[in-house]
Amino acid sequence: MSNEAASPDLTPILRDLIAGNPMNEETAESVFLGLLSGHFDEAQISGLLSLIQTMPPNASTLTGAARAMRAHVQRVPYTLKPGEALLDTCGTGGAPKSFNVSTAAAIVAASVTPPGESGISRIVVAKHGNRSRTGRGSAEVLQTLGVHVDATPQQQAICLEEAGVCFCFAIHHHPAMKHAIGPRRSLGFPTIFNALGPLTNPAGADRQLIGVYDDALVEPMAQTLANLGATRAMVVHSTDGLDELSTTAPTRVMHVRDGSLHEVIIDAESYGLERVTLDQLQASSVEHSAEIIRDIFAGNPSPYRDMVTLSAGAALVVAGACDEIAEGLSLAQIAIDSGKTNATLDRLIEVSRGD
Repeated sequence: MSNEAASPDLTPILRDLIAGNPMNEETAESVFLGLLSGHFDEAQISGLLSLIQTMPPNASTLTGAARAMRAHVQRVPYTLKPGEALLDTCGTGGAPKSFNVSTAAAIVAASVTPPGESGISRIVVAKHGNRSRTGRGSAEVLQTLGVHVDATPQQQAICLEEAGVCFCFAIHHHPAMKHAIGPRRSLGFPTIFNALGPLTNPAGADRQLIGVYDDALVEPMAQTLANLGATRAMVVHSTDGLDELSTTAPTRVMHVRDGSLHEVIIDAESYGLERVTLDQLQASSVEHSAEIIRDIFAGNPSPYRDMVTLSAGAALVVAGACDEIAEGLSLAQIAIDSGKTNATLDRLIEVSRGD
Protein backbone atom coordinates (compact mmCIF):
# COMPACT_ATOMS: atom_id res chain seq x y z
CA MET A 1 0.00 0.00 0.00
CA SER A 2 1.40 3.42 -0.94
CA ASN A 3 1.88 6.02 1.75
CA GLU A 4 0.06 8.39 -0.59
CA ALA A 5 -3.12 6.28 -0.41
CA ALA A 6 -6.35 8.07 0.47
CA SER A 7 -7.00 8.33 4.19
CA PRO A 8 -9.98 6.35 5.50
CA ASP A 9 -12.95 7.84 7.31
CA LEU A 10 -11.90 7.30 10.92
CA THR A 11 -15.34 7.58 12.53
CA PRO A 12 -16.68 4.09 11.62
CA ILE A 13 -13.32 2.59 12.54
CA LEU A 14 -13.47 4.24 15.96
CA ARG A 15 -17.02 2.93 16.39
CA ASP A 16 -15.76 -0.59 15.60
CA LEU A 17 -13.02 -0.19 18.19
CA ILE A 18 -15.56 1.00 20.77
CA ALA A 19 -17.53 -2.17 20.02
CA GLY A 20 -14.43 -4.23 20.77
CA ASN A 21 -13.51 -5.12 17.18
CA PRO A 22 -9.77 -4.76 16.48
CA MET A 23 -8.54 -3.52 13.12
CA ASN A 24 -7.41 -6.05 10.56
CA GLU A 25 -4.04 -5.64 8.87
CA GLU A 26 -5.30 -3.75 5.82
CA THR A 27 -7.40 -1.31 7.86
CA ALA A 28 -4.60 -0.71 10.35
CA GLU A 29 -2.13 0.05 7.57
CA SER A 30 -4.56 2.49 5.97
CA VAL A 31 -5.36 4.20 9.29
CA PHE A 32 -1.72 4.61 10.31
CA LEU A 33 -0.74 5.84 6.87
CA GLY A 34 -3.42 8.49 7.34
CA LEU A 35 -2.21 9.34 10.84
CA LEU A 36 1.42 9.63 9.76
CA SER A 37 0.41 11.77 6.78
CA GLY A 38 -1.32 14.31 9.03
CA HIS A 39 -4.91 13.54 8.06
CA PHE A 40 -6.29 13.23 11.62
CA ASP A 41 -6.53 15.82 14.38
CA GLU A 42 -5.16 15.32 17.89
CA ALA A 43 -8.54 14.37 19.37
CA GLN A 44 -8.97 11.63 16.77
CA ILE A 45 -5.44 10.37 17.34
CA SER A 46 -5.91 10.32 21.12
CA GLY A 47 -9.16 8.42 20.74
CA LEU A 48 -7.59 5.94 18.34
CA LEU A 49 -4.57 5.24 20.53
CA SER A 50 -6.67 4.97 23.69
CA LEU A 51 -9.18 2.56 22.14
CA ILE A 52 -6.44 0.33 20.73
CA GLN A 53 -4.89 0.21 24.20
CA THR A 54 -8.13 -1.08 25.78
CA MET A 55 -7.85 -4.30 23.74
CA PRO A 56 -5.45 -7.21 23.97
CA PRO A 57 -2.47 -6.68 21.63
CA ASN A 58 -3.31 -7.89 18.14
CA ALA A 59 -0.76 -9.10 15.57
CA SER A 60 -2.89 -8.04 12.59
CA THR A 61 -3.18 -4.47 13.87
CA LEU A 62 0.53 -4.35 14.75
CA THR A 63 1.51 -5.71 11.33
CA GLY A 64 -0.55 -3.19 9.39
CA ALA A 65 0.58 -0.28 11.54
CA ALA A 66 4.23 -1.36 11.28
CA ARG A 67 3.99 -1.50 7.49
CA ALA A 68 2.73 2.09 7.55
CA MET A 69 5.58 3.17 9.85
CA ARG A 70 8.12 1.45 7.60
CA ALA A 71 6.73 3.32 4.59
CA HIS A 72 7.55 6.62 6.31
CA VAL A 73 10.93 5.82 7.89
CA GLN A 74 14.07 7.72 6.91
CA ARG A 75 16.42 4.87 6.02
CA VAL A 76 20.08 4.24 6.75
CA PRO A 77 21.75 3.73 3.34
CA TYR A 78 23.72 0.61 4.21
CA THR A 79 23.93 -2.46 1.98
CA LEU A 80 24.78 -5.72 3.68
CA LYS A 81 27.81 -7.55 2.38
CA PRO A 82 27.84 -11.34 1.90
CA GLY A 83 28.13 -13.05 5.27
CA GLU A 84 27.00 -10.04 7.31
CA ALA A 85 24.07 -10.24 9.73
CA LEU A 86 22.16 -7.05 10.57
CA LEU A 87 20.91 -6.96 14.16
CA ASP A 88 18.91 -4.66 16.44
CA THR A 89 18.33 -4.90 20.21
CA CYS A 90 15.69 -2.16 20.52
CA GLY A 91 12.93 -2.81 23.06
CA THR A 92 9.58 -1.20 23.80
CA GLY A 93 10.49 0.59 27.02
CA GLY A 94 7.74 1.15 29.56
CA ALA A 95 8.98 -1.49 32.03
CA PRO A 96 10.60 -0.99 35.45
CA LYS A 97 13.90 0.76 34.78
CA SER A 98 17.30 -0.79 35.44
CA PHE A 99 20.24 0.51 33.39
CA ASN A 100 20.74 0.54 29.62
CA VAL A 101 21.07 -3.21 29.11
CA SER A 102 20.06 -3.43 25.45
CA THR A 103 22.33 -0.54 24.47
CA ALA A 104 25.36 -2.14 26.10
CA ALA A 105 24.44 -5.56 24.67
CA ALA A 106 24.29 -4.06 21.17
CA ILE A 107 27.89 -2.85 21.43
CA VAL A 108 29.04 -6.19 22.86
CA ALA A 109 27.36 -8.12 20.03
CA ALA A 110 28.97 -5.86 17.42
CA SER A 111 32.41 -6.58 18.90
CA VAL A 112 32.14 -10.37 18.62
CA THR A 113 33.90 -12.23 15.82
CA PRO A 114 31.53 -15.08 14.88
CA PRO A 115 32.98 -18.60 14.84
CA GLY A 116 33.92 -19.74 11.34
CA GLU A 117 31.43 -22.61 11.36
CA SER A 118 28.50 -20.23 11.91
CA GLY A 119 28.46 -19.04 8.30
CA ILE A 120 28.27 -15.45 9.57
CA SER A 121 31.43 -13.45 8.93
CA ARG A 122 30.44 -10.20 10.67
CA ILE A 123 27.67 -8.86 12.87
CA VAL A 124 26.60 -5.26 12.30
CA VAL A 125 24.22 -3.68 14.79
CA ALA A 126 21.88 -0.80 13.94
CA LYS A 127 20.77 0.13 17.46
CA HIS A 128 17.42 1.88 17.19
CA GLY A 129 16.47 3.99 20.19
CA ASN A 130 15.17 7.20 21.64
CA ARG A 131 15.14 9.43 24.66
CA SER A 132 13.26 8.28 27.75
CA ARG A 133 10.84 9.96 30.12
CA THR A 134 13.35 9.07 32.86
CA GLY A 135 16.16 10.93 31.07
CA ARG A 136 18.14 7.67 30.89
CA GLY A 137 17.22 6.27 27.48
CA SER A 138 19.64 4.91 24.90
CA ALA A 139 20.12 8.35 23.34
CA GLU A 140 21.02 9.97 26.65
CA VAL A 141 23.48 7.30 27.76
CA LEU A 142 25.25 7.09 24.40
CA GLN A 143 25.55 10.86 24.30
CA THR A 144 27.02 10.80 27.81
CA LEU A 145 29.52 8.18 26.64
CA GLY A 146 30.56 10.53 23.84
CA VAL A 147 28.65 9.17 20.83
CA HIS A 148 27.26 11.77 18.41
CA VAL A 149 23.64 10.62 18.58
CA ASP A 150 22.47 13.15 15.97
CA ALA A 151 24.65 11.67 13.22
CA THR A 152 23.01 11.70 9.79
CA PRO A 153 21.80 8.46 8.19
CA GLN A 154 24.81 8.65 5.87
CA GLN A 155 27.17 8.93 8.85
CA GLN A 156 25.35 6.05 10.55
CA ALA A 157 26.06 3.91 7.48
CA ILE A 158 29.76 4.80 7.84
CA CYS A 159 29.55 3.79 11.51
CA LEU A 160 28.18 0.41 10.47
CA GLU A 161 30.98 0.02 7.94
CA GLU A 162 33.85 1.13 10.19
CA ALA A 163 32.69 0.38 13.76
CA GLY A 164 30.18 -2.41 13.14
CA VAL A 165 27.51 -0.52 15.09
CA CYS A 166 25.51 2.69 14.76
CA PHE A 167 22.83 4.50 16.72
CA CYS A 168 19.60 5.28 14.89
CA PHE A 169 17.98 8.09 16.87
CA ALA A 170 14.24 7.56 16.41
CA ILE A 171 13.33 11.27 16.37
CA HIS A 172 15.40 11.74 13.20
CA HIS A 173 14.20 8.63 11.40
CA HIS A 174 10.47 8.97 12.02
CA PRO A 175 9.61 12.61 11.20
CA ALA A 176 6.00 11.65 10.47
CA MET A 177 5.63 10.81 14.16
CA LYS A 178 5.33 14.56 14.80
CA HIS A 179 1.58 14.16 14.29
CA ALA A 180 1.33 11.84 17.32
CA ILE A 181 3.72 13.63 19.69
CA GLY A 182 1.06 15.76 21.39
CA PRO A 183 -1.49 12.98 21.96
CA ARG A 184 1.16 10.55 23.20
CA ARG A 185 2.53 13.10 25.66
CA SER A 186 -0.96 14.03 26.89
CA LEU A 187 -2.07 10.42 27.34
CA GLY A 188 0.94 9.61 29.49
CA PHE A 189 0.68 5.80 29.15
CA PRO A 190 2.30 3.38 26.70
CA THR A 191 0.52 3.15 23.36
CA ILE A 192 0.84 0.99 20.27
CA PHE A 193 3.74 3.23 19.20
CA ASN A 194 5.86 1.75 21.99
CA ALA A 195 5.52 -1.59 20.22
CA LEU A 196 5.89 -0.14 16.72
CA GLY A 197 9.26 1.50 17.36
CA PRO A 198 11.20 -1.78 17.57
CA LEU A 199 9.36 -3.04 14.47
CA THR A 200 10.62 -0.21 12.26
CA ASN A 201 14.41 -0.35 12.30
CA PRO A 202 15.74 2.36 9.94
CA ALA A 203 18.49 0.13 8.57
CA GLY A 204 16.04 -2.69 7.88
CA ALA A 205 17.47 -5.10 10.49
CA ASP A 206 15.92 -8.51 9.96
CA ARG A 207 17.39 -10.03 13.14
CA GLN A 208 16.05 -8.64 16.40
CA LEU A 209 16.11 -9.12 20.15
CA ILE A 210 13.08 -7.24 21.50
CA GLY A 211 12.21 -6.79 25.14
CA VAL A 212 8.56 -5.90 25.77
CA TYR A 213 7.03 -4.16 28.79
CA ASP A 214 3.93 -6.40 28.98
CA ASP A 215 3.73 -10.18 28.90
CA ALA A 216 0.60 -9.88 26.74
CA LEU A 217 2.78 -8.41 23.96
CA VAL A 218 5.18 -11.36 23.70
CA GLU A 219 3.26 -13.57 21.29
CA PRO A 220 1.62 -10.78 19.18
CA MET A 221 4.99 -9.07 18.71
CA ALA A 222 6.60 -12.35 17.72
CA GLN A 223 3.80 -13.09 15.25
CA THR A 224 4.13 -9.59 13.82
CA LEU A 225 7.86 -10.12 13.26
CA ALA A 226 7.05 -13.37 11.47
CA ASN A 227 4.42 -11.59 9.35
CA LEU A 228 6.98 -8.90 8.45
CA GLY A 229 9.55 -11.46 7.31
CA ALA A 230 12.10 -11.41 10.14
CA THR A 231 14.95 -13.84 9.52
CA ARG A 232 15.41 -14.55 13.22
CA ALA A 233 14.12 -12.89 16.38
CA MET A 234 13.45 -13.30 20.07
CA VAL A 235 10.77 -11.42 21.99
CA VAL A 236 11.39 -11.46 25.74
CA HIS A 237 9.72 -10.45 29.02
CA SER A 238 10.86 -11.47 32.49
CA THR A 239 8.33 -12.92 34.88
CA ASP A 240 8.92 -10.06 37.30
CA GLY A 241 8.17 -7.41 34.69
CA LEU A 242 11.47 -6.41 33.04
CA ASP A 243 11.65 -5.88 29.29
CA GLU A 244 14.93 -7.80 29.19
CA LEU A 245 16.39 -11.26 29.49
CA SER A 246 16.82 -11.04 33.22
CA THR A 247 18.96 -12.31 36.06
CA THR A 248 16.26 -11.24 38.54
CA ALA A 249 13.68 -13.87 37.50
CA PRO A 250 12.98 -16.44 34.77
CA THR A 251 12.32 -14.91 31.35
CA ARG A 252 9.66 -15.84 28.82
CA VAL A 253 11.20 -16.04 25.35
CA MET A 254 9.36 -16.39 22.04
CA HIS A 255 11.64 -17.46 19.20
CA VAL A 256 10.81 -16.44 15.63
CA ARG A 257 12.44 -18.44 12.86
CA ASP A 258 11.36 -19.38 9.34
CA GLY A 259 7.96 -17.81 9.96
CA SER A 260 7.18 -19.98 12.99
CA LEU A 261 7.11 -19.34 16.74
CA HIS A 262 8.59 -21.40 19.57
CA GLU A 263 8.28 -20.50 23.25
CA VAL A 264 10.73 -21.31 26.06
CA ILE A 265 11.39 -20.15 29.60
CA ILE A 266 15.01 -19.18 30.31
CA ASP A 267 16.54 -19.06 33.78
CA ALA A 268 19.85 -17.21 34.01
CA GLU A 269 20.97 -19.47 36.86
CA SER A 270 21.15 -22.36 34.39
CA TYR A 271 24.00 -20.47 32.68
CA GLY A 272 25.91 -20.03 35.93
CA LEU A 273 24.74 -16.45 36.50
CA GLU A 274 23.77 -15.32 39.98
CA ARG A 275 20.14 -14.46 40.76
CA VAL A 276 19.95 -10.83 41.88
CA THR A 277 17.33 -8.24 42.82
CA LEU A 278 16.25 -5.30 40.71
CA ASP A 279 17.84 -2.98 43.28
CA GLN A 280 21.24 -4.43 42.32
CA LEU A 281 20.71 -3.35 38.70
CA GLN A 282 19.70 0.26 39.26
CA ALA A 283 21.42 3.32 37.85
CA SER A 284 20.87 6.53 39.79
CA SER A 285 21.43 8.80 36.78
CA VAL A 286 22.45 8.76 33.13
CA GLU A 287 26.02 9.48 34.24
CA HIS A 288 25.89 6.46 36.55
CA SER A 289 24.56 4.31 33.72
CA ALA A 290 27.43 5.41 31.49
CA GLU A 291 29.90 4.59 34.29
CA ILE A 292 28.32 1.14 34.63
CA ILE A 293 28.75 0.47 30.92
CA ARG A 294 32.38 1.58 30.90
CA ASP A 295 33.02 -0.60 33.97
CA ILE A 296 31.47 -3.61 32.22
CA PHE A 297 33.53 -3.00 29.10
CA ALA A 298 36.66 -2.72 31.24
CA GLY A 299 36.14 -6.38 32.13
CA ASN A 300 35.04 -5.98 35.74
CA PRO A 301 32.62 -8.62 37.08
CA SER A 302 29.27 -7.42 38.45
CA PRO A 303 25.52 -8.12 38.29
CA TYR A 304 25.39 -5.44 35.59
CA ARG A 305 27.85 -7.37 33.44
CA ASP A 306 25.83 -10.57 33.85
CA MET A 307 22.68 -8.85 32.55
CA VAL A 308 24.53 -7.48 29.53
CA THR A 309 26.31 -10.71 28.61
CA LEU A 310 23.05 -12.66 28.93
CA SER A 311 21.30 -10.29 26.51
CA ALA A 312 24.32 -10.20 24.20
CA GLY A 313 24.39 -14.01 24.21
CA ALA A 314 20.77 -14.12 23.07
CA ALA A 315 21.46 -11.43 20.47
CA LEU A 316 24.30 -13.55 19.07
CA VAL A 317 21.91 -16.49 18.66
CA VAL A 318 19.51 -14.21 16.80
CA ALA A 319 22.40 -12.98 14.64
CA GLY A 320 23.28 -16.56 13.68
CA ALA A 321 26.72 -16.50 15.33
CA CYS A 322 25.85 -19.50 17.51
CA ASP A 323 22.99 -21.90 18.23
CA GLU A 324 22.68 -21.64 22.02
CA ILE A 325 22.61 -18.77 24.48
CA ALA A 326 25.31 -20.47 26.59
CA GLU A 327 27.71 -20.27 23.64
CA GLY A 328 26.69 -16.68 22.93
CA LEU A 329 27.27 -15.79 26.59
CA SER A 330 30.80 -17.17 26.35
CA LEU A 331 31.49 -15.27 23.11
CA ALA A 332 30.25 -12.05 24.74
CA GLN A 333 32.46 -12.56 27.79
CA ILE A 334 35.50 -13.19 25.58
CA ALA A 335 34.83 -10.05 23.53
CA ILE A 336 34.64 -7.93 26.68
CA ASP A 337 37.67 -9.44 28.38
CA SER A 338 39.81 -9.15 25.24
CA GLY A 339 39.17 -5.40 25.04
CA LYS A 340 37.29 -5.68 21.74
CA THR A 341 34.06 -4.27 23.17
CA ASN A 342 35.79 -1.20 24.59
CA ALA A 343 37.51 -0.69 21.23
CA THR A 344 34.17 -0.94 19.43
CA LEU A 345 32.64 1.74 21.64
CA ASP A 346 35.65 4.00 21.16
CA ARG A 347 35.48 3.52 17.39
CA LEU A 348 31.74 4.29 17.37
CA ILE A 349 32.39 7.51 19.27
CA GLU A 350 35.13 8.50 16.83
CA VAL A 351 33.29 7.65 13.59
CA SER A 352 29.93 9.09 14.70
CA ARG A 353 31.67 12.45 15.21
CA GLY A 354 33.27 12.27 11.79
CA ASP A 355 36.77 12.30 13.31
